[in-house]
Amino acid sequence: MSSLSRELVFLILQFLEEEKFKDSVHKLEQESGFFFNMKYFDEKAQAGEWDEVEKYLSGFTKVDDNRYSMKIFFEIRKQKYLEALDMHDRAKAVEILGTDLKVFSTFNEELYKEITQLLTLDNFRENEQLSKYGDTKSARSIMLIELKKLIEANPLFRDKLVLPTLKSSRLRTLINQSFYCNLAQDEVIWLLSLASVFLAPEVWVHGLCSLNWQHQLCKNPRPNPDIKTLFTDHTCAPPNGARAPTPVNLPVTAVAKPATYAPLGAHGPFPPTAAAANVNALAGWMANATASSSVQSAVVSASTLPIGPNQASILKRPRTPPNALGIVDYQSTDHEQLMKRLRSTQSVDEVTYPAPLHHQSSLSLDDLPKTVACTMHQGSTVTSMDFHPSHHTLLLVGSGNGEITLWEIGLRERLWSKPFKIWEATACSLAFQGAFVKDPSISISRVTWSPDGNLMGVAFMKHLIHLYAFQGPNDLRQHLEIDAHIGAVNDLAFAHPNKQLCVVTCGDDKLIKVWDLSGRKIYNFEGHEAPVYSVCPHHKDNIQFIFSTAVDGKIKAWLYDNVGSRVDYDAPGHWCTTMLYSADGSRLFSCGTSKDGDSFLVEWNESEGSIKRTYSGFRKKSAGVVQFDSAKNHFLAAGEDNQIKFWDMDSINILTSTDAEGGLRTLPCLRFNKEGNLLAVTTADNGFKILANADGLRSLRAIESRSFEALRTPIEPAVIKVSGATAVANINPVISRVERIDRSSPTRPSAILNGVDPTNRSTEKPRTLEDVSDKTKPREISEIVDPVQCRVVTMPDSADPSSKVARLLYTNSGVAVLALGSNGIQKLWKWSRSEQNPRGKATASVIPQHWRPNSGLLMTNDVSDVKLEEAVPCIALSKNDSYVMSASGGKVSLFNMMTFKVMTTFMPPPPASTFLAFHPQDNNIIAIGMEDSTIHIYNVRVDEVKTKLKGHQKHITGLAFSTNLNILVSSGADAQLCIWNTDTWEKRKSVIIQLPTGNMPTGDTRVQFHSDQIRLLVFHESQLAIYDASKMDCIRQWVPQDVLSGPISYAAYSCNSQLVYAALCDGNIGVFDADSLRLRCRIGPSAYLPQAMSTGNDTLRCSQAVYPLVVAAHPQEPNQLAVGLTDGSVKVIEPSESEGKWGAVDNVISNGRTAASSATSNPTPEQPQR
Repeated sequence: MSSLSRELVFLILQFLEEEKFKDSVHKLEQESGFFFNMKYFDEKAQAGEWDEVEKYLSGFTKVDDNRYSMKIFFEIRKQKYLEALDMHDRAKAVEILGTDLKVFSTFNEELYKEITQLLTLDNFRENEQLSKYGDTKSARSIMLIELKKLIEANPLFRDKLVLPTLKSSRLRTLINQSFYCNLAQDEVIWLLSLASVFLAPEVWVHGLCSLNWQHQLCKNPRPNPDIKTLFTDHTCAPPNGARAPTPVNLPVTAVAKPATYAPLGAHGPFPPTAAAANVNALAGWMANATASSSVQSAVVSASTLPIGPNQASILKRPRTPPNALGIVDYQSTDHEQLMKRLRSTQSVDEVTYPAPLHHQSSLSLDDLPKTVACTMHQGSTVTSMDFHPSHHTLLLVGSGNGEITLWEIGLRERLWSKPFKIWEATACSLAFQGAFVKDPSISISRVTWSPDGNLMGVAFMKHLIHLYAFQGPNDLRQHLEIDAHIGAVNDLAFAHPNKQLCVVTCGDDKLIKVWDLSGRKIYNFEGHEAPVYSVCPHHKDNIQFIFSTAVDGKIKAWLYDNVGSRVDYDAPGHWCTTMLYSADGSRLFSCGTSKDGDSFLVEWNESEGSIKRTYSGFRKKSAGVVQFDSAKNHFLAAGEDNQIKFWDMDSINILTSTDAEGGLRTLPCLRFNKEGNLLAVTTADNGFKILANADGLRSLRAIESRSFEALRTPIEPAVIKVSGATAVANINPVISRVERIDRSSPTRPSAILNGVDPTNRSTEKPRTLEDVSDKTKPREISEIVDPVQCRVVTMPDSADPSSKVARLLYTNSGVAVLALGSNGIQKLWKWSRSEQNPRGKATASVIPQHWRPNSGLLMTNDVSDVKLEEAVPCIALSKNDSYVMSASGGKVSLFNMMTFKVMTTFMPPPPASTFLAFHPQDNNIIAIGMEDSTIHIYNVRVDEVKTKLKGHQKHITGLAFSTNLNILVSSGADAQLCIWNTDTWEKRKSVIIQLPTGNMPTGDTRVQFHSDQIRLLVFHESQLAIYDASKMDCIRQWVPQDVLSGPISYAAYSCNSQLVYAALCDGNIGVFDADSLRLRCRIGPSAYLPQAMSTGNDTLRCSQAVYPLVVAAHPQEPNQLAVGLTDGSVKVIEPSESEGKWGAVDNVISNGRTAASSATSNPTPEQPQR
């Protein structure tokens, strides 16, 4: 529907309201779906008119549109059900249960069962979660408070909660001006209805409302006037081309998402339905596409699910972040939600975007990186820059002379440079060879990292793109060269269509192409009538698409098929434009410049394909194209007029600007790092500056004290060369990473083990781990040996010398810590919201509550006939924090985390269970490691072991799934690792971990995947190791040494996989860089153990000491860890507030001691020890 039709509806609503036609007002609100009357909704809900409530809602959303909508309908129907029970009308309650609530059983069968069980109670208030339910009136009021939050947070209601500001009787004014003014009032309304249905809006507006009458009064009447709005009187623009007054826009309701409703993914209790899977914001663009769209009438989804005719309305609604359903807290809205819901509302999305670290109100100008930290000289004009996605101080730079350079900003060091060269000239097209012979100069148009940081892409202004495989500053390999386009390759980006990492390119030949990592072209998009300037791949839920812009100002959108573009819009300025999404993927922006030099920075309304807001602040006519970037889901920055300008995303006015102490280019190129604490900006003297905020400066200072690996010479194996006209058919596509290339491929990267190529072709004897010397510079580490150097909190009621902490977990929501003792009892500590802890997350600054349900139940495992001293405790938590599964030598118990009740038990010994792991994509599938060395794949729903995996010689000690590689890695007490295919459950490979000389292949070995789902942390009492799980090659190893010489008891990745926390049996805790396994910080026992503090001992003897048995990393705070000790106590440890990060200060080594740490091996005796 056009904007004029929408405005007419608002005018009619105003007219009906003024004439007191209440029923007609609300009927039109519902049928049009343009304005949601919260007051009317409240009145009907308070009166218990539930059928009318749902009927009114149905005009705006359906139950399966998104999680917000699902929860809204669930709360209404649940309240109706509880009221029927309260009136002892069981027949009605059964009817509601079987019709209204039955739809939710497919999403959470356990919740539906618990609701059904309420029928068996004489008073449903006997249920613990409903014990605070008062009378009907108060319950409805509390429910409405929750519903209002959900409605305000639901994007389907965005722009629909506030009426536009109109002059009184605006419709009557227009009618009175028209030549129909002599009609009766009811005839006018009837005629309006007919006109809005059968005539184009411009026709009836021009005739009925008689803006033509206003047009005749214009000082400069023009033929065929362009009527923009009904809200203000019409005037023609002056003949000199000056713009007419801007029409009044509908106000945008910027409602923040309630903090109590955290997003849930496919693993939550209510996964999205198949129908809803086709919903995405792109559909709104499709529905509103102009006539110039090649397929505007056909909306084709990338999903394989067909779109039925009844789903047309769904396609017009943007897909939104999901939310779980639960039970409303009838005590107070501020009471902790987790305690008052049958199921927790927190889980982990299968595919999510990083959430903002801070609420918008907590951000300030100080968060902007404006302080010049350093200036670098590149030597040639910098044309493109990109920070590494996880190593936030690694900057990739492309230059006008075709050279790419990698900088370590913290060290002010150029790690390596690669001048342009053709990798295989014979495979290049004749067109390229001719162009290169005519003009051998070449410039880089784009450099970018893949999302996991393992590949870097380079696009050149002549035909070619290069891909490099990157495993570290000393490990760079040529991977792929493609003759991609005729003329310039203007942009390059990485995307994941069909869960396959691909490269998207565009060029002067007006084409967009998608390539797999073997160089095979898998999609070719045609439709632009001018050179394609930029591409922006993105995804909403399971819908993958690409936005593209051309130099004629056209914006198109493509699904990964051969149907053609779905969208054809004009970009502001009608020239070169780039588009990007905010870091969390929820907001779309574009920035471009017209041929006249006017620049435009705008935010788009994806659901309508219209501009939501235009940012002001550009003053100077630009001779080129303005570039921009975003940070922290909150800030925008653009380079113009020799300075950097910043905006708050939610405000059109410029926030601030800086010239970075001068020397910037007129239109500087700029790029934020992922953390938003560093900003790179180009200078006029062929260099760039790094700007930082306080956090950025601290991170740079921390790196200054550490040296980087000195080995910079890349190893360059044979190169794949692909012509743009032909595809290589005999090379298997690489699914997710370069390392998955077949071993026989000539391009397979050599596995670098401790800096040594194991495929060395010389005749010298292969070198072992012990033979390799650390070639890097020795460096100091940060030593935490005093309690004032960190923050520590001990869990209340945790110490129990008779029960060691055997297993330790954070809940996925990050609000609680769960410990399993060697006595089979589990304890839970929770943090609640307070002035000291407004986020309610786990923190070492606040003492948590030892939480138990009102019933006083304990979560106690089955330990009948179990020798606890011989048992191997194990535990696993469901993704939505609703259930915990554990065992201590007996049967496996499944506990409800709300009630601590045992939901079921299974797998009675023998053999006993020794390790548990939920399947990451199906909470009903559990991998169970057994005492007899087998692994059982168990389906909880049907209570059946689907298959048994055999490959180990001793009991299973660890299990880890990788969804990227579709494998399960198991570890055992036999020091063996086995890799299993999760599709067929066949064993792919097994390896024995590389033990230092003299160590026997015994002892517990455990595994954990890096966040990239490729690298694997393996730890044993004798070592830490990093493996490439695609090949199961050991690429890094560290063994205890120097001040960290005790056996390793446990280790874990930090939540962002940048750190490894390792606990040792002498009480020390090491904090390592995850990629290099270089020790960056030692936390001595005297910093967190009272026993060590009182004796002054910095290292304790294992036989007498209290020391950590297990370590857990917080799921959102990378610098927070929890340790479970041998005396039964649990402690949470964080850096001091002044530092914020481990090893982030200039290091002071106490008592003159130092510690060397190895990145690739252990130092030899000849190495200098500091």
